[in-house]
Amino acid sequence: MTARRHFGDRGQTLPIYIWLTAILLFAAVALFVFAQAAFARNGAQSAADAAALAAAQEDRDELMEGLEGAIGVDDNWLDWLDPNEATGVGAQAAAEQLAAQNDATVLAIEEWAEGDSPGYRVEIETNYTVGESIIPGTEDMQATADAVAIIKPRCDFEVPDDPTDIVELNCDGEPIEIDPEDFVLDDLPDASVLFSVQLAE
Repeated sequence: MTARRHFGDRGQTLPIYIWLTAILLFAAVALFVFAQAAFARNGAQSAADAAALAAAQEDRDELMEGLEGAIGVDDNWLDWLDPNEATGVGAQAAAEQLAAQNDATVLAIEEWAEGDSPGYRVEIETNYTVGESIIPGTEDMQATADAVAIIKPRCDFEVPDDPTDIVELNCDGEPIEIDPEDFVLDDLPDASVLFSVQLAE
């Protein structure tokens, strides 16, 4: 009698093992699907961040070029230290280039203003899909994401009465002196000293 009861218990546990195995397999497949989606989403966000930063950096490059050409030539050369002076002519092309390098396409780009920090909001879509899974439709599903990058001026200064006077810039504690009457390009620091380009929080 005891032996038969033991055999019966083993017979009853077999369906439980099958049921638990099925649950574990389903959980593993579900985790794989979520991992696929997370990978696509992370890739999309990285592409959006890169595209937005590229657009803002293009404006910063324009500001630096304008500043270099205006000092000692244009009495209003200090205007080029204002990020709002950038025209944004090359911003979209820069964003599209960086998106393409990250296997994505720019869906939209628009100007962004946050106080004295202008920038761009860029929305992208991945060129790749989430991938095939047990969930129908994922093989054609692309990830989208957006990001905002802004340009912040780092320098404080007083506008002189005479545009030919020496100007002292205070760029986050770093003093920079520019003499419009005796200016050479080496007098200007790197663009990152004058302007910061960063993702908006």
